[in-house]
Amino acid sequence: MASVQHNGRDTPHGTGGSADGGTGPAPGAAARRDLAVRAAVAQGLISEAEPVVALLDVAGIRSSAAALRTAFEEVTAPGTAVLHAFAVKAAPLVAVVRLLGEEGIGAEVASPGELALARAAGVRPEHTVLDSPAKTTAELREALALGIAVNADNPQELARIDALVESGTGSGTGPGPGPGTGSGPGPAPGAVASPLGLRINAQVGGGSIGALSTATATSKFGIALRDEGARAWVVQAYLDRPWLTRLHTHSGSQGVPLERMAEGVRTVYELAEEINTAAGRRQIDTLDIGGGLPVNFTSDEETPTYAEYARLLRETVPGLLDGRYGLVTEFGRSLLAKHGTVLTRVEYAKSAGGRPIAVTHAGAQVATRTVYDPASWPLRIVAYDAGGRPRTGPAVAQDIAGPACFAGDLLAENRPVPLLEQGDLVAALDTGAYYFSHHYAYNSLARPGVFGFMAAPGAAGGGVRFATVRAAQTVAEIVTESGGGYADALLPDTDPDD
Repeated sequence: MASVQHNGRDTPHGTGGSADGGTGPAPGAAARRDLAVRAAVAQGLISEAEPVVALLDVAGIRSSAAALRTAFEEVTAPGTAVLHAFAVKAAPLVAVVRLLGEEGIGAEVASPGELALARAAGVRPEHTVLDSPAKTTAELREALALGIAVNADNPQELARIDALVESGTGSGTGPGPGPGTGSGPGPAPGAVASPLGLRINAQVGGGSIGALSTATATSKFGIALRDEGARAWVVQAYLDRPWLTRLHTHSGSQGVPLERMAEGVRTVYELAEEINTAAGRRQIDTLDIGGGLPVNFTSDEETPTYAEYARLLRETVPGLLDGRYGLVTEFGRSLLAKHGTVLTRVEYAKSAGGRPIAVTHAGAQVATRTVYDPASWPLRIVAYDAGGRPRTGPAVAQDIAGPACFAGDLLAENRPVPLLEQGDLVAALDTGAYYFSHHYAYNSLARPGVFGFMAAPGAAGGGVRFATVRAAQTVAEIVTESGGGYADALLPDTDPDD
């Protein structure tokens, strides 16, 4: 299960990352993918009956988890408590959360559903962090009762926590607060089992994708630190509440440069120092620095690396890593994206206006962001023949279309790849995060099955073994989700009590 890491000891098991502690491409990652595609055909995972499937490279996921651990071990003082919490929204799949837990990674959750997934995966409460801008009182009560860390988003939410703490919710021995257990007087032992803090919007600016920029002047997340009176309010909020022991920020995401992410962390570190000075003790003992490491969607190279980011933090905020503060991270996309592939059959090959079009079964339902914002979320496309072998030949500009009934349902437009034929396969790469795990039910298209693969080149049959992560959705399940059991509900003679 997930364990809090202390630099120099308690190293979780798993495969190693690259030599510099970054997420350099795992040896044979592309070769493993090719083997998996061919095996998926041979083993019937993809077929005329199952024309779209999602594949996860288990070795790649393990490698990224190891690279994350190593990167922070190399820059933190010995004995520093570090909890890496996977942002479950990036891949809300129980088996994925469980795998990462076995690699020493906890869970960051943002809804009752995500918390339920983390608990089903066996993630312990002390390795779980609850973040959300819209937590209900019931959600807060449950988190405090379990001893889960909570980052309050705003003053009104903090007032709800005040009431729960005053009522005794979350009091008792509990599982303990995780990394950065406080020094100094703090609350009475066992008074508050959950580590509690505030989310701060450092307002350091956005990145190239506005919808993902969380540290802008008007972001909906957290307390806007540079607004008039906000900083003084935050300091006083901590002085009034000795049980507030954490600060949280999340300044990064896809399209945000590392330097801006580090600037956001430095802003919150300086705030923590100010609060601790005002309190006359180390009241804030843990800084949750969020996640958001960008992903390279243009090649197999995994850049930037965790090691690069960790070294930048050491240069930008050296006091953060000197052992006085515990750390929490909340990476998601960067742990999973490069290790996922959506594989789909070409149902028809046609042309329009002189341009070839490959009509597939993967479109907006699995690649919603790409379809609606292709400039921000382009996907690499690899062509395979019907047997799962890489297709060769001259590149021909063509559209890779999905099955949904609107013209913009395209995985790629005017993309040069070897000319695709009916029955061929198309692989959309780098889709391990936010793609096949967030289904868009347009046209009542079924959720594809998700399978992890373990490859051992040289073994019989390529040595590829598949494990079901999530079974493909059936048509009967679609009918049930769409109210099939209430077919007569709107008819005039229906008894509302029936």
